[in-house]
Amino acid sequence: MESYLNSVVKQFKYYKMLGEKAMEQLQDEQLFWQYNEESNSIAILVNHIAGNMLSRFTDFLTADGEKPWRNRDAEFTNPFNSKDELMNRWNEGWECLLKTLEQLFDADLERIVYIRNDGHTVIEAINRQLAHYPYHIGQMVFIAKMLKNGDWQTLSITRNKSADYNSRKFSQDKDRRHFTDDL
Repeated sequence: MESYLNSVVKQFKYYKMLGEKAMEQLQDEQLFWQYNEESNSIAILVNHIAGNMLSRFTDFLTADGEKPWRNRDAEFTNPFNSKDELMNRWNEGWECLLKTLEQLFDADLERIVYIRNDGHTVIEAINRQLAHYPYHIGQMVFIAKMLKNGDWQTLSITRNKSADYNSRKFSQDKDRRHFTDDL
């Protein structure tokens, strides 16, 4: 199961990188752009992701993942005045998540943790968040891609370059590795 913990840490770091590479391509004011009143800006998504991470992964093994101090509704507003404030919040959430994951042991994986009084094994709780955060990071990437349009720098295999990518991958010897190892 140690490979599970190593794998999820790599997966989370991969999605952190995607979010950061998308944000790096934007002008500061674009981080706060909303398509309409019902949609979220990247800043709002960052606020929500970080708030969720702090709630879920503070005292992860001993306290309910929905902390009494969390104000989820306020996460869907923009509290930031600058990109620096936004990035500080982003990093605060990721630091909490990654520090917690890196302190877990195989023996912890079948322990029960609670989110709003619903019991989850540690694996289930981690998987829940491994689906939740990429969902929102995908939204961030989509917003950034719309805003950059023709100036967008791809975060994955370049369009019409799949054959080149596959050729490079298949030229390597078969080996056990995580797909993020060569990023």
